[in-house]
Parts: sequence; C-alpha cells; structure tokens
Amino acid sequence: MKPSLRQLQYLVAISETGTMSEAAKRTHVSQPSLSIQLKDMEEQLGASLVERGRKGAILTPLGVEVVARARIILRQVEDLKAVSREAAGTLAGRVRLGVLPTVGPYLLPQATKKLHLAYPELRMTVREERTVELEEHLSDGRFDVIISTPEDHPGTQSHPIVMENIYICVAPDDELAQSRGPLEIKDLKGREFLTLGQGHKFTTVVNNLAALAGATTSGSYEGTSLDALRQMASMGGSIAVLPSLYAISEAKRDPQLIVRPINNPFAQRQISLIWRETSPMAAKFDTIGTVFEDVAKAIMS
Repeated sequence: MKPSLRQLQYLVAISETGTMSEAAKRTHVSQPSLSIQLKDMEEQLGASLVERGRKGAILTPLGVEVVARARIILRQVEDLKAVSREAAGTLAGRVRLGVLPTVGPYLLPQATKKLHLAYPELRMTVREERTVELEEHLSDGRFDVIISTPEDHPGTQSHPIVMENIYICVAPDDELAQSRGPLEIKDLKGREFLTLGQGHKFTTVVNNLAALAGATTSGSYEGTSLDALRQMASMGGSIAVLPSLYAISEAKRDPQLIVRPINNPFAQRQISLIWRETSPMAAKFDTIGTVFEDVAKAIMS
C-alpha cells in the first residue's frame, strides 16, 4: 500500500506549520488522527519522516525530500482537477491566490465580491506574502496564481491588472502639502523617505526613487505596513511613499490625507495576475484577471 494523497497533504502541512497541532487544524482533522496517518505513512515507507519533540515537529532529511516530491504530486492532482473543470467550461472549484500585502487589502475586497457574484461556484483562498515567497510558492504549487510584479517572476504568464503610479504622503503643514497635483522628482531632493522592511519589493522601488531624487531613506524607522508609513508621515518631517491603489483608497476615506503623485516614468509599477506557464487554467485566469482589472480601474477613477 502506498501513501495516500491525504497523507501527503498531512506531511506538507506539518512541514509548513512546524507543529502537529497546527497541521491538524489546517487539514481539518484531529491531532490523534493526523499522528496515526503519519505513523502509517512512515511504516509504509520504512523510515522516519518527522522528528517529534516538545518544540514542534522537524522534518528528517528524508522527510524534506518526500515533502518536495509530495508538493509536485499534489500540484499535478490539482492540475488534473483543473483540466476537468476546463473541459466542463466552468469557473469553479478552489483557487489558491497569493498576493502582495501592498495590494491585497485595497483590491481584493471588491474584486472577490464581484467574482463571487459572477462565479458562485468559485472558491478563492488568499494569503499575503512578500515577493520572494510568492515566487517560491507559485513555483512549488502552493499557489495556483499570484498578484505581483511580473518582472520578478520570469517564465510565467500574466494578465495586467493595473499600472500603479507612486504617490507621496506628507503632513498637512508640510511645504509639499500646499498642492494636490503631481510633483516633480526634483521637488523631493534632500527629503527623507519612509520604507517598509527589507524583503518587500516595494522597498526597492522606494530606494530607487530616493536615489533618483537625491533623497534618503530613513535609517531609524521601517514600517510593517503602508498604514504605519502613512501614520508616521502624518506626524511630520518624513515622507511616506505609497502605491496608488493604497493612496487613492485611503484618500477617498480620509479627505484630510495629503497625497500627491510623482510625475516621473520611474514612479510606476506594473501589477499583474501571474500563473505558471504549464497551468491548465490559463484561460480561466485571464477571465479572473479581467475582473481584477475592471475593479482596479474603478478604484483609480
């Protein structure tokens, strides 16, 4: 008897959560049931896959290899299901979506609502991750599709969603707050930009703009979110650099928020829906991408 697909899912969940209890929660089984299934799989393979301890569950070297192969198998099974749905001509089933944290909260609420109304049998699970994790998890099959910057995911297919302009946000008493119109990159010379922590691709965008403007980036503060950057900027002195989906969404909610677009061809970033070249869901992802694109246009208008 060979390991079942369910057992492979349990092992992958253990590898991703690091504990038996969290893996059981993720896979919707009791912890004793998961432990029994893991032990059964180990007996079938004749080797230990997980080292159990008080600090959690650690994969053995063989367990790491089995997880890598299990992800391939599980991805192929999902692709098989997708082929069946494609043949039936329906947009249904579960789609695992990864999204940049600088995009997700400002695009997805309206987009997922519109998708559900149009395709009630479609179920979308969403997880926010940084660019490097999105790339890894799209490649290994943990995500079916992601929303990210296409240049960071070579060898993929994509549907453009929006070309975001880059905005600044300043305190109401800042000299740059005297106008709401676009500003030139030279207007930012000598100023200090606030950034997200390292590992966020948007931090690279901010660093590049700072170099272009003759500005600096804050060495004493790194925000954990765009909200944190905006709130820090509102206290005065430093400038928050924000993508337009966020800047426009927040400006609509807060008329006192001072945001201005930067008039420069480098003050842009392309956001797209991205999937593997081998995905059998390409046509369906194009359909989903069109919905995201329409919602983004509505927000930007």
